[in-house]
Amino acid sequence: MKIKELKKIKELENNKLVNKHLQLKDLLTLLEKRELNTDVINTINTEVDKVNAVSNLEKELKNQIIKSQSNIINLIEKEHKLVAKNHYRKTWMAIGMAAFGLPMGVIFGSLMNNMAFMGIGLPIGMVIGLAVGTNMDKKAFDEGRQLNLEIKY
Repeated sequence: MKIKELKKIKELENNKLVNKHLQLKDLLTLLEKRELNTDVINTINTEVDKVNAVSNLEKELKNQIIKSQSNIINLIEKEHKLVAKNHYRKTWMAIGMAAFGLPMGVIFGSLMNNMAFMGIGLPIGMVIGLAVGTNMDKKAFDEGRQLNLEIKY
């Protein structure tokens, strides 16, 4: 089974919208080269149909492209363990700041009896998260699970 193509959009003046459309098109092109099961392809085709069904209202089209792209990325990550470039790095940076940085900052602030030192933990947590995420991205690349595309929202 083949993945459907996105409809070409005429008269778009918004460069951000054009870039989002091209990014989704590139994602679909990369997925077409992979061996995906039929359920995943059917779901991807449903998302493509949703984008193609939207009229040229820019706000509505932009929202649908973002929603469909997110659904496709979540689906291929869940079903086939495929991820975009820097996926884990972006995810773990936020996790590192929240799960490691804030508690460390509270500990620093408590030990120094000055909660102004709470902010010290955030960059430490960010570095920990970046290290973990970069390592996971490298592992995904080595295993051939990384798509040659960086998703920009």
